[in-house]
Amino acid sequence: MKSKSIFIVVMLIFGSIGLFVKNIDLSSSEIALFRGAIGSLFLIGASFLVKQKISFKTSKWNLVLLLLSGGALGFNWIFLFESYRYTTIANATLSYYFAPVFVMILAPILLKEKWTWMKGLGIALAFLGFLLVVNPGGEAAVGAYNHPVGIMYGLLAAAFYTSVILMNKFIKDLSDFETTIMQLLTASIVLFPYVLTTQNLNYSGLDLQSAILLLIVGIIHTGFAYLLYFSVLKKLKGQTIAVLSYIDPISAVIMAAIILNESMGFVQIMGGVLILGSTLISEVNWKKVRNAS
Repeated sequence: MKSKSIFIVVMLIFGSIGLFVKNIDLSSSEIALFRGAIGSLFLIGASFLVKQKISFKTSKWNLVLLLLSGGALGFNWIFLFESYRYTTIANATLSYYFAPVFVMILAPILLKEKWTWMKGLGIALAFLGFLLVVNPGGEAAVGAYNHPVGIMYGLLAAAFYTSVILMNKFIKDLSDFETTIMQLLTASIVLFPYVLTTQNLNYSGLDLQSAILLLIVGIIHTGFAYLLYFSVLKKLKGQTIAVLSYIDPISAVIMAAIILNESMGFVQIMGGVLILGSTLISEVNWKKVRNAS
């Protein structure tokens, strides 16, 4: 029960990140750079306290994958943070949650996983849900929002995160903790020259609120959240993790509605239910469910 409670706390932390990112007066690429740097330094420091061994010696193949996946992770953050700027947190989150759907589509091809009719049904429901979320009958731009652009950025973030998930399948002889630290470090290394050439890098005028929120995103939403995540990961069943992971997007939508007064129409709510439900359908082992009943 304690492990489940910790995992739920982690999902709530992840679900709240959009509320903080929206109020940081920096570009999305700068926030992503600092998130990776602060998060990785926190985890390296925490590894000594929790006596978690970290080995930076690995194969050349792993190094290539870590470089590519770390870069993909960094740009995944950039596009997600841009999505928050152009559309509501609900739309950004639901678009971003298309990543499991992309994995379902590509896994049979790249990972030789078995294709099932349940996965096919899940993909079909996800696309139907996406059409409802986009709501083509509504206005494209409302107030400060440009929803099509924001949703496009959310899908790009999902695509990059999908590549991270798939590349992680091929990384060998490294623990999840070690892989995460190295990916956060490489994300910072890859993003630094990009930020250097596209941004001013003058932070003398950064207000105190943005600085504090940036530290919270780096320490709490990245370092601390990942530390808790890996502390309970092996104590929970895969099915439990899959189901509890839905607290992340659901809490993001609820918190945005309560704190930012972001609203969703009934059609968009149904679309969100279909997107989240589609991945749940594909993950549930229905044979075990029938045998247990």
